[in-house]
Amino acid sequence: MKAFVAGATGETGRRIVLELVGRSIPVRALVRNRETASRILPAQAELITGDVLNPDSIARAIGDSTVLLCATGAKPSLDPSGPYRVDYEGTKNLVDVAKVKGIEHFAIVSSLCVSQLFHPLNLFWLILWWKKQAEQYICKSGLTYTIVRPGGLTNADNNEPIVMSGADTLFDGRIPRRKVAQVCVEALYQPAARNKIVEIVTKAQAPSQTFEQLFASVV
Repeated sequence: MKAFVAGATGETGRRIVLELVGRSIPVRALVRNRETASRILPAQAELITGDVLNPDSIARAIGDSTVLLCATGAKPSLDPSGPYRVDYEGTKNLVDVAKVKGIEHFAIVSSLCVSQLFHPLNLFWLILWWKKQAEQYICKSGLTYTIVRPGGLTNADNNEPIVMSGADTLFDGRIPRRKVAQVCVEALYQPAARNKIVEIVTKAQAPSQTFEQLFASVV
């Protein structure tokens, strides 16, 4: 296995890179600024300059990677086209190139509540709506995929068990980014994670389950 990570310098993306490196999986990290990336990503990651809005740069960057993990996301901005370009167009470009390159598994970090058009987050230039359109594009692509919809993301870790459920069944809750990274990487190993949308949060009172049990519980 060789992993390609888009959005590698983001808060969640860098944790995905760390999780992959911790498992001795070779990583190619797509970055826009090598100097910044070299300060925040582990030295074991191979830094490749490119942009999800530039399909040619994606094709070069993927190289001989066999799996792809996407943790891109539009940053808060006054530009109303940001979510469309990054969360939809950028993801669409990744999917199209992944198909050509023969990527074996496409895992992406999305969000809870993407199916709720009137959710307050859609006031930020329809960010959830565009994430939903990207999900639909992935599902129709023919690629093997896992779509991970986390609750509110926290940088601080916790010891609470992960709760995993199917699409449009969880509507609130939070989860540490490190656990999101673990779920994304585990999805590459678990047959029960293939071609599924999973929603994840953590809850103190939830029973502890293995990743195999968590993914198998989602039908």
